[in-house]
Amino acid sequence: MYDALLGFAAGVMIFASCFSLIIPALEKGGVYKTILGITAAALFVFIIEKAVPHLHPHFAREFKGEKGFDKGLLMVMAVILHNLPEGLAVGVGLVSGVEGLGLMLALAIAAQNIPEGLAVAAPIAKKGVSPMKIIGITLISGLAEPAAAVVGMSLCGFSQRILPFGLAFAAGAMIYVVSDHIIPECHSHGNETQATLGVILGVITMLFLQEMFG
Repeated sequence: MYDALLGFAAGVMIFASCFSLIIPALEKGGVYKTILGITAAALFVFIIEKAVPHLHPHFAREFKGEKGFDKGLLMVMAVILHNLPEGLAVGVGLVSGVEGLGLMLALAIAAQNIPEGLAVAAPIAKKGVSPMKIIGITLISGLAEPAAAVVGMSLCGFSQRILPFGLAFAAGAMIYVVSDHIIPECHSHGNETQATLGVILGVITMLFLQEMFG
């Protein structure tokens, strides 16, 4: 279930990146701005990954303690890195001018946050972390999304010229997170089939949302 739920989150993010963000970016700004946005996002997330100490759930099994850092804090930083591009995508979508895009992205991210939150909490709970601390970790990490949404709305709402770049940037950041974090995690326990079925269900869910709100 853990790997299937993470796969669902990956499917939602892949669909949102490719069809809800990249296609509007191409239509509004052309291929070069889109490529620039995706490339800039990949470099940005890569640099943040290297600069900010964090701990992903699948590394927690072998975590022996890192000097100067609490395990809970490292988990929080990992989830924040996951949530930033999601919030950014919602914010950019709301000011994109594409009918229903912001609402569809908000609903999609909300839907995938439920299994993602469960998937993040489960391995922490197995390590004996108290329920209140788990709630605190997930709550603090979740606040990254509305903060990133405000940034996306502010920057892209300020000038329509940078909107295509913003759409592509949000897409690139989510694709990076899916490939670098979520897929390796849900394929790390021998449950690749369940994870893949979760990805497909996530894509189908997004198709329904696009039909309803697109």
